[in-house]
Amino acid sequence: MSEAEPHYGLTHFDAEGQAHMVNVGGKTPTQRVARAAGRIVMLPDTLAKIAAGTHKKGDVLGIARIAAIMGAKRTADLVPLCHPLPLTGVEVAFRLDEATSCVHCEVTASTFGVTGVEMEALTAVQVALLTIYDMCKAVDKGMEMSGIRLLEKTGGKSGHWLAEPR
Repeated sequence: MSEAEPHYGLTHFDAEGQAHMVNVGGKTPTQRVARAAGRIVMLPDTLAKIAAGTHKKGDVLGIARIAAIMGAKRTADLVPLCHPLPLTGVEVAFRLDEATSCVHCEVTASTFGVTGVEMEALTAVQVALLTIYDMCKAVDKGMEMSGIRLLEKTGGKSGHWLAEPR
């Protein structure tokens, strides 16, 4: 294996298997967008409080939206080999699902740069869900976060990628 080849085909490892930050300096900047989603399942009464805006701690989804944006902006501080990115946008959407007693979260992150924003979108979803948990844990410690995944990404050399429906 040559010095330029990543270890086992993984770009975050050098030829000797040592972790390193990938050099993206030679890449062409493009518009890059990533969409990610996840959900948090809770007791029906907890969901009702969120929907009615009657939770003691206030606007749960409003605070979770701000937390998601902050999480996207701080991804490089949390994930060791991520590049800090100049985000051009972070959109956060919540959908309440009474049938399954959960809150769905979807985040779209965008930048114009040399590396993708998948990690920022995924981090934003997880931070939003963690914030909902934090704000509601006093009344529902059994909440469960799941389904966190990348839905779509565009831009860069690999172009457009779309997840299979689940």
